[in-house]
Amino acid sequence: MADAILQVEGLVKHFDVRASKGLRVVHRTVQAVSDVSFTIGSGQTVGVVGESGSGKTTVGRCLLRLIEPTAGSVKFKGQELVGLEAKRLRELRRDMQIVFQDPYASLDPRRTVQDAIIEPFEIQKIKGDHVKKVADLLELVGLSPDHARRFPHEFSGGQRQRIGIARALALNPSLIVLDEPVSALDVSIQAGVINLLQDLQQELKLSYLFIAHDLSVVRHISEVVAVMYLGKIMEIGPAEELYLQPRHPYTQALLSAIPEPDPIVERDRQRILLQGDVPSPINPPSGCRFRTRCPIAKDICAEEEPALVTRGSGHPVACHFAEVMPVKVSASSASSTPTGAAL
Repeated sequence: MADAILQVEGLVKHFDVRASKGLRVVHRTVQAVSDVSFTIGSGQTVGVVGESGSGKTTVGRCLLRLIEPTAGSVKFKGQELVGLEAKRLRELRRDMQIVFQDPYASLDPRRTVQDAIIEPFEIQKIKGDHVKKVADLLELVGLSPDHARRFPHEFSGGQRQRIGIARALALNPSLIVLDEPVSALDVSIQAGVINLLQDLQQELKLSYLFIAHDLSVVRHISEVVAVMYLGKIMEIGPAEELYLQPRHPYTQALLSAIPEPDPIVERDRQRILLQGDVPSPINPPSGCRFRTRCPIAKDICAEEEPALVTRGSGHPVACHFAEVMPVKVSASSASSTPTGAAL
């Protein structure tokens, strides 16, 4: 992609853990992220979806080097971030920010909103009228400048998330990692935050990595969607194409769980129910990691790991049988309005 702002190639993150086994201490490795690659263009939103434990949040934090990648390459505007010295990384972090999942835990309860938003300027040693900047940022995210002197506990969950967004915008970044920014909010509040993010993207020319487990919300905001399972990308492609023509059995199962707005259709619809539990990332299955729960798994799935390539389906899919798999998601389900979204 010619206008790529972020390029991720072969990203790997392993965590070393110790477990007691009798009198012995056993060292094991959690394979949280394995060979993840994708690109985010300027002004583009890439959505990452998957079950809990799929590695979505780990990917987002590795991109910003909040946790150190084990291997792979992360290039931001052509600059390699993996292995970059701390001083240069701090400078680049002006242009890369994150909005965390829990809007209350990400704010210091002992500091006012004004102090929280001014903190990035202090860390980066930027001079200026920060009080005026805080007022402008609060207005930008739909809050009143009078809120600056209040503490986080005086706000609702949606308001606290708007404060987190204002803090992320303080240094005028180009890329924002949104780590499940609406999952902790009521459905009615989610729509307002999602619409705010879209308005800010158009106004400020932002690029987003949007991490979530709600596929209807991801479809509403994302142009490209990557589906992760047990640390690997199973399928990635344009949002409309992936939702209307999902080729991986895991993607189909996730999409079949999206409720239909028509109660009659919802009552008669057959969902794809996956059998078994998600395997441990300490000892993932051989071959395809999804094969232990896949309804169409064959012997080759245990022997050979499928590459994430285009298999006649229009977008990359990590499945040996993607090109012959029937599409099971109805057009009405794929085109339904995201839960709580105000269009």
